Amino acid sequence: MTAALFSADDISISFGGIRAVDGVSFDVQTGEVFSIIGPNGAGKTTIFNLISRIYQPTSGRLAFGGQDITTIPPHRIAGLGIARTFQNIELFTEATLLQNLLIGCHCRSGTGLISQLCFLPRTRREEIRHREKAEEVIAFLNLQRYRQSLIANLPYGVRKIVELGRALCTEPRLLLLDEPSSGLNVPETEEMGFWIDDIRRDLGVTIIMVEHDMNLVRSVSDRVMALNFGKVLALGTAADVQADPEVIRAYIGNAP
Repeated sequence: MTAALFSADDISISFGGIRAVDGVSFDVQTGEVFSIIGPNGAGKTTIFNLISRIYQPTSGRLAFGGQDITTIPPHRIAGLGIARTFQNIELFTEATLLQNLLIGCHCRSGTGLISQLCFLPRTRREEIRHREKAEEVIAFLNLQRYRQSLIANLPYGVRKIVELGRALCTEPRLLLLDEPSSGLNVPETEEMGFWIDDIRRDLGVTIIMVEHDMNLVRSVSDRVMALNFGKVLALGTAADVQADPEVIRAYIGNAP
């Protein structure tokens, strides 16, 4: 079996004596859509914060592409090839869509301060490459008509796609989607599912998704991990996890 693109080995973290994530282990294969589900407070977003290196695990190990990233600083994560969206949209509302996407290209910048201040040839070449990448993502996500619009003037559903686009501009190998359907209506959620499929199939990006909408989870996921109180309840296909008695008990309070 090929080595996993990403793996978490017995990771734990505590806040004030509360074990938010408790001995969680899983791996994600290249090209997979791996979803994490669970009730509110289960530890789903905390795992994302551990992967993003916002939090430091109390114990355990994180690996990406065969490299131990457990102690890598947060500002280096995007450059390694890990991108993230957020449940609450984090965009620059007074900047245009294009400008927000260009910000996503920043982690791929290889020029120094002097080159940028003097706009030397290397910086000009890099700026052209970043513009081309942003326009490529705009075309991929069908955002052409909004490219010069301020984020503040865009509908919520479009903003969710823009945040997805900014993440893609970092040229990730692994994309973390935190509640991609949050705040979306049914047609918008279905469209988000299509984008997730396209990103995996056409761009070859591996995806870890935290999500509550089980219709979306079932439609796009290869495997699903269910959490409760920081512990793994079940891991398998969406159908197997939904039928697991412990998962049912965690969601509705009793098993059939």
